[in-house]
Amino acid sequence: MLKLKNLIVLQEAVETENLELKLIEQLNKDFRLSGISKIFDVTSSFENLKDELSLTLLNLIQFKYDDYLNLIYRIDLSEKELAIITNRNLTDVVNQLVFLILKREFQKIWFKQYYK
Repeated sequence: MLKLKNLIVLQEAVETENLELKLIEQLNKDFRLSGISKIFDVTSSFENLKDELSLTLLNLIQFKYDDYLNLIYRIDLSEKELAIITNRNLTDVVNQLVFLILKREFQKIWFKQYYK
């Protein structure tokens, strides 16, 4: 498994493994299981997905914090990685969360793909 250090490396890994569709499907599944009615378009580019996820997270953090916490739990983000986010600027926090969420979702689909 690649060391996914940032969104650029993550995007390259998703595209190299041809897992764009599965990534969006996994994200939609976790949103649905969290009780959040957001659905990401399966034809979205990685950039559009990232931007749409950023706006959605910002909205959840500001207006539906319990739903945000439920989503983080459902996606199974590492508490260790979440603890590293110390920035007080909400935009920077959301950008870091987007990376962590997409990275975790990629890990889930990658493991399912290669360890069936």
